[in-house]
Amino acid sequence: MRMVGSSCSCPAHSNIFSPSCTTHRHASAATPRPEYAFEMATSTIRVGKGATREIGMDLANLKAKRVMVFTDPNIAKLPPLQTVIESIERSKVGYTVYKDVRVEPSDKSFQHAIDAARRYMPDAFVAVGGGSTIDTAKAANLYTVFGDAHLLDFVNAPLGKGRPVDRVLLPLIAVPTTAGTGSECTGAAIFDLKDKKAKTGIADRALKPLLGIIDPLNTRTMPKQVRLASGLDVLCHAIESYTAVPYYLRGEAPANPLLRPAYQGSNPISDIWSSKALQMVAKALPRSIADPDDIEAQEAMTLAAAYAGIGFGNGGVHLMHGCSYGISGLNTSYYHPDYVSDHPLCPHGISVAVTSPAVVEFTGSMYPERHLEIARILGADTTNAKLEDAGAILGDALRGFLRDLGVPDGISAFGYTSSDIGALVESILPQHRVLKLSPRQTGAEQLAWILERSLKNY
Repeated sequence: MRMVGSSCSCPAHSNIFSPSCTTHRHASAATPRPEYAFEMATSTIRVGKGATREIGMDLANLKAKRVMVFTDPNIAKLPPLQTVIESIERSKVGYTVYKDVRVEPSDKSFQHAIDAARRYMPDAFVAVGGGSTIDTAKAANLYTVFGDAHLLDFVNAPLGKGRPVDRVLLPLIAVPTTAGTGSECTGAAIFDLKDKKAKTGIADRALKPLLGIIDPLNTRTMPKQVRLASGLDVLCHAIESYTAVPYYLRGEAPANPLLRPAYQGSNPISDIWSSKALQMVAKALPRSIADPDDIEAQEAMTLAAAYAGIGFGNGGVHLMHGCSYGISGLNTSYYHPDYVSDHPLCPHGISVAVTSPAVVEFTGSMYPERHLEIARILGADTTNAKLEDAGAILGDALRGFLRDLGVPDGISAFGYTSSDIGALVESILPQHRVLKLSPRQTGAEQLAWILERSLKNY
């Protein structure tokens, strides 16, 4: 059985059904130079109805003269982009608009955007859209500054070279139009690496936007299923960050602080943001889905997305996201409703959420108090709960939460069967960046168990 990380013979790491290990909280804890520090990095955030109208002045203040505005074909027709363009023109700043962002980007779509940016040579970037747009703009920014770099140079190892970003990038202002990814706060950019049939990405603090403008007016045009998928992403960001291996058990301290990963493991600052985001999502997401005119709930979700973005942007995510990269990357036939797409599409938040009950059943033996706390937030009665039942209790709470929201019933809803588990596992195993943050060591056998449990949730 292949394992991610160093081996450990303690029960928690040798048997997925065993109770918590008390002597080896994580395999990396025995490393000779354990991590001793964590960092807090996030974008400047501006929150307010109508704040988008200030973006032209922001660009003028930056002395920008050649701005490249990124968006997707759908948002290009909607008010958020119009508001941005009108503001830029009022401030008499030069610009061009790139409208070819792919929802759920691929290496090909990233490269197309990079090539366009290298031709235009902007001095600032603006991203108007969801996480796909913001991530595409991050990549275009990075590879414009590093004009001779190849795409895989900065992609996370082992799929890429994992080169650190050692130059200051150009200013990027992110204007999210969904309430989910938190990409306006983070240094991550995710895409499909088609020839490997896997999702991967670039994660470096240098990629984070200079400014994120969280304007609730920009999320009013979200269809119901987009609200659902983006909201579920917030939920899972918060759960995974809050239950990730603590930063001081992640592994060795880097030889140079430049090499300290953006996803560091749970830590006291990320915990605050993730916990608050969980509380907000539990209340606001069901209301947002039930009533598109519940403006209060939608505004709460925009803040929750940013809170969770700050949390996971520094703490990281683990198995839910790791599994989702295989689920969406190998999808060849599923098209999710409400999404305009010319290719099979399982939205990121949906693909993350469908394994969440099985994941917490697996991780619940480590830090069970946190799992029970999340279950309480989601409405479970934990008055007489036993710590050894924490994973099962939270798993049941998540199943009820997802069922009530109308989330597809497990990965079988996307066409997967037991015969696909092996291929899914193979596509997930290279996701070292996130798998190593699981509170329990995870290899092929454990991933197969999670996926098998996730074929049907209800």
